[in-house]
Amino acid sequence: MTDERPWHAHVTVATVIERDGKFLVVEEIADGERVINQPAGHLEPEESLVEAARREVLEETGYDCSIDGIIGTTLYKAANGVTYYRTSFFGTALGKINSELDDGIIQPLWLSRKELQARESDLRSHLVLATIDQYLKGHRYPLELIYG
Repeated sequence: MTDERPWHAHVTVATVIERDGKFLVVEEIADGERVINQPAGHLEPEESLVEAARREVLEETGYDCSIDGIIGTTLYKAANGVTYYRTSFFGTALGKINSELDDGIIQPLWLSRKELQARESDLRSHLVLATIDQYLKGHRYPLELIYG
């Protein structure tokens, strides 16, 4: 008899924060490579999606933020075969309050859409620009869409 785990999608969050036409992103090491991503990460036990999004922004960028709404959800199968269920939020940076960042994070950056496009080969996945594009197209929904 084999001990197989049931399949499940990994629940993640990501947050788009815009200020003066620039977006808060992180430069990080992922799978041994230097990449750019939104502040993003996994949902932890006993945590709401909004709490996870706010925590990830703080841990990865040092910025406190408000989570103002939802951009959308994505089911994404990574090259490693793992499936992620990602809820993307938008928020507002309230101020930098922490200089200690998560392991693997090099630095937070404020980059324009054009600057991110120019560095497309450095993006962790196509979701970085796709999520920003959804935000720029007006895909902004109230947090009340989430129950619980």
